[in-house]
Amino acid sequence: MSATESRTDSGDAQVRVFLRPMANPLPLGFSALAGATLLVAGLQLGWLAPSEGSSVALILIAFVVPAQLTASVLGFLARDVVAGTGMGVLAGTWLSVGLVTLDSPPGSTSDALGLLLLLAATAMLVPAITSAAGKLVATAVLGTTALRFAVTGIFELTGSSSWEVVAGIVGIALCAIAIYAALAMSLEDAAGRTRLPTGRRNRGRDAFEGVPGAQVAGVEHEAGVRKQL
Repeated sequence: MSATESRTDSGDAQVRVFLRPMANPLPLGFSALAGATLLVAGLQLGWLAPSEGSSVALILIAFVVPAQLTASVLGFLARDVVAGTGMGVLAGTWLSVGLVTLDSPPGSTSDALGLLLLLAATAMLVPAITSAAGKLVATAVLGTTALRFAVTGIFELTGSSSWEVVAGIVGIALCAIAIYAALAMSLEDAAGRTRLPTGRRNRGRDAFEGVPGAQVAGVEHEAGVRKQL
């Protein structure tokens, strides 16, 4: 989004705002989330040996974090605070998980990481609650992510094998939800209409079914156009 200023014949200033179309970045972010939670769940449920922790950490850092960081930047550029905030929090959290796992002995836990995960769980509720007004599928993904971080944080703080199993099960459920959301939104973006239910309502539904002028109403008051955030 960019803006130019011109003046009318009477000397009054006019500002024109130019919007650039782009693809929905959420399928990229949700696909990366599915990969991250699946790999970590594999460690927690014993599908992967504890010695594989360093490999999981490297995959999180090399694949998951860049994908979600890209989705975050594109989300903000697309004027979607839910996508930008949610993907940004995810990128930072998975990077932290990867670095701590890489630096820790196999099978160990970390109180510091546990506290961070509890904070990340709380932070994920912000975009989850915000998206509930427009996109229910995104709310399901972000809300389940908050639960996943919360139970994993409790495991890191307590070292309890029971909480580890619960975290792994929630992680597998999150993987399935994230894959569905990525597929549904990809089909929706490619076809220009909903193929699989995405739970759009209110402004979320208007984004596909509303008149074009409604999508840019009030854009002069949005971040990037107004002088202060």
